[in-house]
Amino acid sequence: MKIEDFDFDLPEELIAQTPLKDRTSSRLLVLNRDTKKTKHSVFKDIKQYLKKGDCLVLNDTRVLPARLFGVKKDTGAKIEVLLLHQQEEDKWEVLTKPAKKVKKGTTLLFGDGKLKATCTDVKDHGGRIFQFEYEGIFYEVLDQLGEMPLPPYIKEQLPERERYQTVYAKEEGSAAAPTAGLHFTEELLEEIKEMGVTIAFITLHVGLGTFRPVSVEDVDDHEMHAEFYHMSKETADTLTKEKENGGRIISVGTTSTRTLETIARDHDGRFVESSGWTDIFIYPPYQFRAIDGLITNFHLPKSTLIMLVSAFVDKETVLSAYEEAVRERYRFFSFGDAMLIL
Repeated sequence: MKIEDFDFDLPEELIAQTPLKDRTSSRLLVLNRDTKKTKHSVFKDIKQYLKKGDCLVLNDTRVLPARLFGVKKDTGAKIEVLLLHQQEEDKWEVLTKPAKKVKKGTTLLFGDGKLKATCTDVKDHGGRIFQFEYEGIFYEVLDQLGEMPLPPYIKEQLPERERYQTVYAKEEGSAAAPTAGLHFTEELLEEIKEMGVTIAFITLHVGLGTFRPVSVEDVDDHEMHAEFYHMSKETADTLTKEKENGGRIISVGTTSTRTLETIARDHDGRFVESSGWTDIFIYPPYQFRAIDGLITNFHLPKSTLIMLVSAFVDKETVLSAYEEAVRERYRFFSFGDAMLIL
C-alpha cells in the first residue's frame, strides 16, 4: 500500500489556527461503520450517540511548555530548544535550532541564567542530550520560561496556554496535546457520566513524531516513533468489566487507541496494568482487539493518523468522509472539528 493512497486535497484556509472559545461548540461528523453513512452535529450533542454501559477512554497526559529560547554561554548566539523526553533526572533528549551550533560540551543559558543546559551527547538522528541545572523544581522553572510547542501548521500565537491542554490533563510529559480530548469540558464529562457512561484514563506521552511526515513511498517501510504509555490497575479492571458486560470501549483520540491496542496485542486481548514504550503502527488491514468506537480530529493527508482511522473503518469510506468534511467547510487538525466513528 502506497502513502499516496491516503492523500486528499485540503484548502489551507480550513486548517484551524485558533481554538474556539467554547470547547464543545466544535462541529462533529458522525460516521457509522456498518452503513458508511454520515451525520452532521455539534460536539456538545455527542451524548445522543452514547449509551449506558459505554466506556470513554481518555488520555490524561499533560503538555509541557517544552519550547525554550536561550543563548550560548560563550558567544551569546540565540538557540531554540525543544524538549522531547526525559531520559533520567535532569537529563533530556531535545531538538535544537540551529542544530549545527550545538555541539557536545555547548552550554546554553535561559532566563538570565535561571536555567542552564549542557550538551552531553549528539544523537545519530540529530537530537541532543542535555544535562539541566537550576534551583528549585524543574517543572516550575519550565513553566516560567517555556512556551507551548504548537504544531508547525499553526502560525497564530496562543493567548491562553491552557487551551492547548485537555481539562483532565494530569500527567506531565507530552510534547503535543491529545487533541481529540480538547472538545470536552468538565460539565460535559459530568453529564456523560450521569448517563451511565464510564470514564477511564490512560496515559500516553505524545511525541513530536506525531507531526513528522512519512518519508517513504510504501506504508510497510515506515518506522513509527516510540512513546511512553501507562495503564493503571483501576483502568484495566474497569475496561475488563465493561467488556464482560457487553459495553462499548470508545477511545478518545489516536493516542488512547494506540495505547489500548498495544496492551490488548501484548496480552492476548486482555486489559492489564502495564507501562512501557509503544511503536505500534496501525494501518489497513488491521484487526482491532480493544476498541469499539473512536472520537478523533481530522488529520493531515498521508499521515499515520489518517491511516489508523482508515484501518478502523476502511480507506475509501474515510477519504469520502474527509471529502465531505472539506465540502462542508469543517475545521481541520489540532484546533479543528471532531469525528465520531461508531
